[in-house]
Amino acid sequence: MVSPTLELTRQRQLLQLEWDHEREEFRRLTEAIGIERKVRRGDCWYPIAVGRSYYNSLNQLVVEIHRGGLTDDEEAQDHNFEYGRQVMFFRKSGMDDITYYGFTATVSYAESTRMVVIMPDEATIAAIAQADLVGVQLALDETTYLLMMDALNRVAGAKGNRLAELRDMFYNPSPTQKFTFDPMRFPWLNATQERAVNEVLWAKDVAVVHGPPGTGKTTTLVEAIYETLRRENQVLVCAQSNMAVDWISERLMERGVDVLRIGNPTRVTDQMLAQTYERRFEAHPDYPQLWSMRKALREVRSGRRGSDAYHQKVERLKERITELELCIHNDIFGQARVFACTLAGSASRVLDGMKFATLFIDEAAQALEAACWIAIRKAGRVILAGDHCQLPPTVKSVEAMRGGLGLTLMERIVASNPQVVTLLKVQYRMNDEIMRFSSEWFYHGQVESAPEVKHRGILDLDTPITWIDTSQLEGSEEETVGENGGRINRAEAQLTMATLEQYFERVGRRRVLEERLDVGIISPYRAQVQYLRRLLRHSDYFKPLRHSIAVNTVDGFQGQERDIIVISLVRANATGQIGFLRDLRRMNVAITRARMKLIILGDTATLTRHPFYARLYGYIQQLHRS
Repeated sequence: MVSPTLELTRQRQLLQLEWDHEREEFRRLTEAIGIERKVRRGDCWYPIAVGRSYYNSLNQLVVEIHRGGLTDDEEAQDHNFEYGRQVMFFRKSGMDDITYYGFTATVSYAESTRMVVIMPDEATIAAIAQADLVGVQLALDETTYLLMMDALNRVAGAKGNRLAELRDMFYNPSPTQKFTFDPMRFPWLNATQERAVNEVLWAKDVAVVHGPPGTGKTTTLVEAIYETLRRENQVLVCAQSNMAVDWISERLMERGVDVLRIGNPTRVTDQMLAQTYERRFEAHPDYPQLWSMRKALREVRSGRRGSDAYHQKVERLKERITELELCIHNDIFGQARVFACTLAGSASRVLDGMKFATLFIDEAAQALEAACWIAIRKAGRVILAGDHCQLPPTVKSVEAMRGGLGLTLMERIVASNPQVVTLLKVQYRMNDEIMRFSSEWFYHGQVESAPEVKHRGILDLDTPITWIDTSQLEGSEEETVGENGGRINRAEAQLTMATLEQYFERVGRRRVLEERLDVGIISPYRAQVQYLRRLLRHSDYFKPLRHSIAVNTVDGFQGQERDIIVISLVRANATGQIGFLRDLRRMNVAITRARMKLIILGDTATLTRHPFYARLYGYIQQLHRS
């Protein structure tokens, strides 16, 4: 038997290690990395233009920030600014003379070239608006760590309540309770999807939907939420990332479910924005009256002070404003059926005091356990969906990772209470030969291909998987670049682009364009991704095809799929070192993004010393011989 209290104490210690590591890393990067590098990493905008400032619907003072100094190529680059993240401003005077302002602000909304930032006061806006060369960069955001620490403390200290029951149940083999009604039929789902939905409906405590790549996890989860809402008035739906929250929210809205999005959507569409709490607040019929009253209060406060009449007027306005805010808030919350937010976002003040019969956590295998507990505190039962054989949570401290911080709550429950897990077993994405290796290695051969995708392909008589051995390629040794020791293999990157060009010639460029075949180029290493993007931008051959080619890390392709996937594995050295390519869950994600064609480029002399890559290479060679 595991002691939950001892385990939670150990988790706090490991989380503190991760927190300390991130503090030190932030300090080092802030001091050592120049502005240009921070901009390329997506952690900084420089220079910026300061736009209009105003009070938003939540009565927060905000300012618009516009990204400057961009070329056409750079405008499409990703950045790491998103809702809720802390930022700090700086001014530049001279080559390397950087001065940081003594305050932090919070991102309220972010697009590719525009941000809305919540500011402490008007003086801080005036300070950045008056300076000439101003930039903004991510600050060390400790809010999430504080929330996770608080959640762990509360869970560890819980006694005699539902939170304590769930904690004890999740940590040790336990008899989980179920309802006993007859199973429901869902003819549009396959047998394992139907069973998963029924297991969710039967569960009184916890259920886990284990969805391998392409098996319709989101479809199953949406159906489970939809059916749960026939029995419950409202549910809470969370995920680790804003993008995952947006994805499940969009699918629910397609089913006609009223979703209230707490936080800022990453997928910035009119439909998604309209579902946010702030937009609903602004759209309420009583909001113009509230806005006028807030304006009147600011005007009164800026006038003469000290008299009894002044204090009475201020108090009277504040009471009426509070009453109207509460009325609008209650109207919005009364209409919503699904409250959707990140796990950390579930601690938002707009959800204070709310409890839900059911909490759904999507992509649960990518979330630290501590983050899950933030949301579980609001719930009576918990439904987790994800795949612990794909991407794990991000843990940057090697010591914390070795200590077990990366062990997720979903993995813990799967190990302690396997009876609550339903594995989805039919995949609808990949050619069967692409899928089969993943099924055998990660899922005990239980995942099968749906008949309609089993033989899907682009070219007749083409083997769906190819491994191009780069061990004999001249100059193909890996290099270490940058302050962080990023890995790059220039010769392999150039061969990657040449290989894709050759495949396009086999298929026919006209056909690629007409059929809108889409391509993903994946590398586990960010430095290689950046180099591949440069090669793509400067290639005349790919110019008319660039819109259909995405280049990103494995993490960047999580949840996505493409007709053609090309993977550059980078590692090539005499000692057989493969670094974090040993994390096979990332490779599971990479090789299962392809619908019809998978091309892997890698140095077999280096990689096949590891049994996974030796087995994969042998499997592909066997396909080509048969």
